[in-house]
Formats: sequence, C-alpha cells, structure tokens
Amino acid sequence: MSRSLRLRLWLAALISSTIALTSAGVGLITLFERHVERRIGSELHLQLNQLAAAVTIADDGSINLRQPLNDPRFNQPLSGLYWQIDADQQLGLLRSRSLWDYVLQLPVDTIAPDGVHAHQLPGPNHQQLLVRERQLQLQIKHQFLVLRLIIGLDRHELMTARAAFAADMQPYLMLLLMALLAATWLQIYIGLQPLNALKRGVEMVNAGHARELTSNYPSEVMPLVNALNHLLTDRAQAVERARAWTADLAHGLKTPLAALAADAQQLRAQGQLQLADNLEQLAEAMRRRVERELIRARVRAGTAPHEAHVALHVAITRLLRVLQRTPAGERLTWQVEIPPDLAVALMPDDLFDLLGNVLENAAKWARSNVWIAANVTGNWVQIDISDDGTGVAEMQLSRLGERGLRLDQHKDGSGLGLAIVRDIVDAYGGAVRFECAANSGLIVRVQLPLAG
Repeated sequence: MSRSLRLRLWLAALISSTIALTSAGVGLITLFERHVERRIGSELHLQLNQLAAAVTIADDGSINLRQPLNDPRFNQPLSGLYWQIDADQQLGLLRSRSLWDYVLQLPVDTIAPDGVHAHQLPGPNHQQLLVRERQLQLQIKHQFLVLRLIIGLDRHELMTARAAFAADMQPYLMLLLMALLAATWLQIYIGLQPLNALKRGVEMVNAGHARELTSNYPSEVMPLVNALNHLLTDRAQAVERARAWTADLAHGLKTPLAALAADAQQLRAQGQLQLADNLEQLAEAMRRRVERELIRARVRAGTAPHEAHVALHVAITRLLRVLQRTPAGERLTWQVEIPPDLAVALMPDDLFDLLGNVLENAAKWARSNVWIAANVTGNWVQIDISDDGTGVAEMQLSRLGERGLRLDQHKDGSGLGLAIVRDIVDAYGGAVRFECAANSGLIVRVQLPLAG
C-alpha cells in the first residue's frame, strides 16, 4: 500500500466512482431495456387485437382475415415481425408471409378468455422472438372453434436499441466521471489543507519563529496538534533540566578541581616541584576532560528550536577579543569576511564552544595569518576557517575529529577539541570537513543551519 495519503484518497475515489458509475450505467441500461420491452409488449398487444378483429369465418367454415394487417413487415420474409393463427388440431393454420415456411411452436397452456400470455420462442433464421398470444373463440354451426392468435417480434430489435442507448450514454458517463474526479481533487485539496498548515506550523517551530503550534485547526486535527504541543513542552522541559544538570555538575566539579590546584601550590611551596607539576597536569587534564564531556552532554540534550539563533559576526568578534589576548593569538593577523546580518540556528553556548575550538586550533598551528569567511548556501551557512600553518598530511585528514587524536605530541592539548566540534555539528544536522590549503595550512569547513 502506498504511503501517500493523497494517492490513497485518489485511488479510493477512482475505484468508488468507477464502481458507482458502472453500477449506474448497468442499472440505467436495464431500466431502459425493461421500458423498451414494455413498449414492445404494448405494441404487440395492440397488433394482437388488430389480428383478432381481422379474423372472419367464411360460409364454408374456413378461417380468413378480413383485411391484411397494416405493418408492411408482415409481408416481408424473415422481417422479424410475424403473426400466426393455430386451430385446435392444426398449427400454423394461417401465417404471415414474413414467417415464410416456418411454424411457431408454442407451449401448451391454458389462457383465460380475456388473457394474454407472453413467451420467448425461437423463430426463423435463428431469431429469438418476443411473443404475445391470446385465445379467440368462434361459433361455427352450433360448434365453437378455439383459435390461438400469435404475434412475435425479433428480440434483436430490443438488443439493438439497448446497445444504441448504451453507446449514447457512455460519453456522458465519462464526462460525469471526469466531473467526479475533479470534485474529488478539490475535496482532497481542501481536506488536506489542515495537514499542510500543520506542516508549516512545525516548520515555524523548527525555524524558531514559534514556541508551539497554534490552535487554529479543525477539530479532527486538534488531537494531533495537542499531542505535538505536549511533546514540544516535554522536550523543552527535558532540555532545560539537562542544561541545569550540566550547570550544576560543572559547578560541583569546580570545588574539587580548585582543591587539587591549591594542593599543587602547597606542594610547590614545600619544594616538591615534580609532584606539584604532576598534580597540576592531572588537574588540568581532568578540568579539560570534564569541560568537554559537559559540552557533549549539553549538546546531546538538544535545544529548544526557538532559542537557537546567534548572529555569527557578533560571536566571532567576541571570540577574537579573547584569543587576541592570548600568547598564541596576539601574534597573528585575523582576517574576517562575514556579513553582519548572518545568523545561524545554534544555541549561543554551542556556537561559542564550536568556533572556540576551531579558532584555538588555528591559532595553535598558524604562522602569521588566520582567515575566517562565511557564506549562505540554501538553508545552510558555510564557515571556512583556514590558517597558514604546516597543515596535515592527506592520509591524516580523515582521522581529524577522532576523540583523543593528537597529531603532534609536542603541542599542548588533550586531542578533544575537534571531536567536540564534530559532536556539536552532528547534533544540529550539519557537517564538518577538513581540507589542505593551496599553499600550506589547514582549512576547516563547517556547515551549520541558517537561522530563519
């Protein structure tokens, strides 16, 4: 079964309309056939009365017709219209010229004096006849003679009229089918508009222009709308709880890490320099690892879409102010080409962590210059951050972003920065690629959703 609701409705409408029109056509043809058959029966009854009125008895007792019947088909052989008169012991006592040498064989039955019987009998030339018969009682010299008067018509005329009626009706049924399908298309279009409106509402929520779906929907769709709004509320609350949990955890870990740093200072004051250095390195490694894990936990918790909106130029400017005060950043020339009105659909903390890690990595490896550029491609923003450092070997590019990977053990770091970048980008459905610059250095291309 197709997954398209529109196609299902179309198929159901097409099948039901076809069945309905076919049934209507068969019914109309049947009614027409019965109507024509009644008309034919009335004409046969009238001709039967004319035949009875024309029967006479000669003086010698022979049976004759006073005058021939009016319809010329009675005189044309095998014309399809016939009459016949049977006596008590003689079939085909008198017959129309149209019967030629054929004698109609009627079943034996009893007819009331004023009654008329209807039969379907075989006729000449393999015809099937619609037959009407009645009895006529005549007195001959104190004796009564009973005659059977028979009028028959070829049923082919009925079938011809039926076929002509069906052929005339077929174009109108096709036009009616087209009209029904057009009405069905309009009905489906109008009926599915609430779902299209619901789709637009969900897109508005995803784009951050609304917190929940409005209630301007038909009553049949409102249960779905209420369920979606309930889901959005639960998700927002879950995100808020997750962020509060990470904040509380970060605050709770600051105290023991600060205590380790204080212990290292005391050991250094006591002259235990090696132990103090080891403890400081351990505390710093723990701090960075905890910081990265908290970032990942926050990102995986998700975000409320209406809160995800950050001006990219403002975020870059704030980060560069901090980096330019560091020993690695103050010696570099930072070149920024970002439209001032460009915004990405990320939470501010996530964007700062993402760009902060990429820019710190560029500052660590750059010789003198770092370039930052951004442009819009469809619904995405591509950010290119490149440096003029030594770059990365082609075979190592695919491994960048692996957790804990450090290509140069002589440089400070935990190897988690670019892994965090990949985690954040994946959480927002974006992409990150690493390429070698034309001369030297590394290009980091980050693709993030464009804010609505």
